[in-house]
Amino acid sequence: LALPGCAGQGFSLIEAIERLLSLSAQRAFASLVRENGFLDDQVARISLPDALGGGRATSIVSAVLTSGAFRSRLTKQVNRAAEKGAELAAPLVLDAIKTVSIADALGVVRGGPSAATDLLRGSMGDALFGAMLPGIGDGLKLFDSGVVTEALRLATGIDFAGLRDDVSHKASEGIYRAIAREEGAI
Repeated sequence: LALPGCAGQGFSLIEAIERLLSLSAQRAFASLVRENGFLDDQVARISLPDALGGGRATSIVSAVLTSGAFRSRLTKQVNRAAEKGAELAAPLVLDAIKTVSIADALGVVRGGPSAATDLLRGSMGDALFGAMLPGIGDGLKLFDSGVVTEALRLATGIDFAGLRDDVSHKASEGIYRAIAREEGAI
């Protein structure tokens, strides 16, 4: 296993895998938590829920909520909220990397180009999603007013909690894709 920065330094297999995951995660998070990090990233960008693009625009309220201008602003807001969630998730990911076993390391060596990321995803389960919820909820507060939330729910069937959960799920998947991309580059 040849990893840049590991050659000649006497790393054990576990240390090499931990280093691979740490570098991949650090690079991914550095890219994603900067301003417009999710929005500008092709593998991590968060799309709006399908209901916001559907053809249910039959009233003035739903026409406004599904308009291009509103969708553009909301897309930017959900991707900025994901940045806040990612800031909370980063330490959790780095802690999870420290739990690699020899069996895990051997599986990574025998696996494909994203085997270490797949190992990380499997070991974390839903922890990444849960860690991101508060930050994403805070990032979406602009849309958590009674009037906007009720209008959104009536026009599209999506409420604030549904939007927050959708963004959190998509952001956690985007983080794993970004880590896998970085892992493949190493």
